[in-house]
Amino acid sequence: MTGREADAERLRLAELLVGLSQVADAGMGLEPGEAARTCLLAVRLGELVGAPDLGAVLYTALLQHLGCTAYAHEAAATLGGDDIAVKSAAVRTDFSRPADVVRTYLPALAPDAPQLTRLRAAGTAMRRARSIAAGYQRANCEVAMAAARRIGLGEEVAEGLGAIFEQPDGHGGPRGLRGEDIPLPARITQVAAVASLFDGIGGPELALSTVRARAGSALDAAIADAFGRAAGDLLGELATADVPRAVLDAEPRPGAGVRGAGVDAVCAAFGDLVDLKSPFFHGHADRTAWLAAEAGRRLGLPDAELVALRRAGQLHDLGRIAVPSGIWERRGPLRSGEWERVRLHAYHGERIVAACGPLAALVPAVGLHHERLDGSGYHRGAGRAAIPPAARVLAAADAVAAMTSPRPHRDALAPEAAAAALVAERDAGRLDGDAVAAVLDAAGTPRATPRPERPAGLTERQVEVLRLVAAGLSNPEIARRLVVSRRTAEHHVQDIYARIGVSSRAAAALFAMEHDLLREDW
Repeated sequence: MTGREADAERLRLAELLVGLSQVADAGMGLEPGEAARTCLLAVRLGELVGAPDLGAVLYTALLQHLGCTAYAHEAAATLGGDDIAVKSAAVRTDFSRPADVVRTYLPALAPDAPQLTRLRAAGTAMRRARSIAAGYQRANCEVAMAAARRIGLGEEVAEGLGAIFEQPDGHGGPRGLRGEDIPLPARITQVAAVASLFDGIGGPELALSTVRARAGSALDAAIADAFGRAAGDLLGELATADVPRAVLDAEPRPGAGVRGAGVDAVCAAFGDLVDLKSPFFHGHADRTAWLAAEAGRRLGLPDAELVALRRAGQLHDLGRIAVPSGIWERRGPLRSGEWERVRLHAYHGERIVAACGPLAALVPAVGLHHERLDGSGYHRGAGRAAIPPAARVLAAADAVAAMTSPRPHRDALAPEAAAAALVAERDAGRLDGDAVAAVLDAAGTPRATPRPERPAGLTERQVEVLRLVAAGLSNPEIARRLVVSRRTAEHHVQDIYARIGVSSRAAAALFAMEHDLLREDW
């Protein structure tokens, strides 16, 4: 297949996103396929209540947790390190009932930490509950809305995702909408999410009782009533259906489609979303994808394989989302159990991509990118014969991209030091020699893309500040870094937020990644 033929391929967007929605399932600590279950139930509820745009309902429900990485760094820092456990408990908790908060939410904070750490996390959660909730909701919604627009979904979907935490009684966030001011796709999704989740936890009776208990406060009363009248049939379908196929069949025709460049955009967006999990990862997927594709070009790979290699680079670390941010950001040695979770991130990424039919050909490269020719890699311990060329190139590209970026336990390596380390891996028989040579050649070549105009009228100084915001620095830290007053730093940050239309660090970081503003050579 030529490059032109690759660009001409048309795939159903829903078929891509049903599989990729498992990224959010993993990031929320939910069972794989929970987003698809909620989606199918939401579409059926939409049919019952006469929703005028079932497509908007479908995509809002499928992607309701699209911004799940937005507050992972902050949650890990303030609530004991395990952002996934926190989010998993949050979706099960009725925060209007203090007893449920104590019983369900607080015990999930820092579950594997020493008792003193857990007590501190619980104390922080109680003292700062309102600010933590506001920060989480704002970041999550802004990131989800930006990502939805980026991958070509309509404004109604973006608005639905931006209202996913609002409540009919006005006690939700981040805008405090109430009643019918909350977009209908969001209200339908909220009922479907609670029903599907608690059906999985305790069966139809628990699902029905939980929906009824939250009706009128956290959930729309009329939609909750519609669910109650049809709960047996709706939950019966969830129990027996091939849910991913049923979701695709339920999409209103003709359905949204994407071609080659659009598929790349979806892959790049999900790579950036996962990279939001920690400021240390920002831009890693994009850098790896570019290095891998450029190395493949030097190796003479045909256009179709270059397209696949670039997409594999964009998606290779999807499985990182299943590992708590506190582990990724640990400055000291990992405990054995933590290291096992890290080792399994390649497996999780492989399974997510395998669930996405149109991208299934990328599974070997994604799943094997941490394997080594001598069998010393992970998660399978595969050897030379089992590692295909694409995975060998991706392994070298990933290693260079990681080594030349800072990590919690070290500064970024200089290009020369990274090159020497990669050559040492080659000489030890762990990395493929041709792949190493091609990646190093690519790494030493400036990206042949013109410097873009600064988006949103940002100045050079503002881009510099934006990079520091994305890196997680506070206003006082930015002031010290730039040798300016704290007030000047605050002014810069607020002006940047106003210009790019965000109010959270994560949304600013996603904007910077989307517009390629993290590269200091630009």
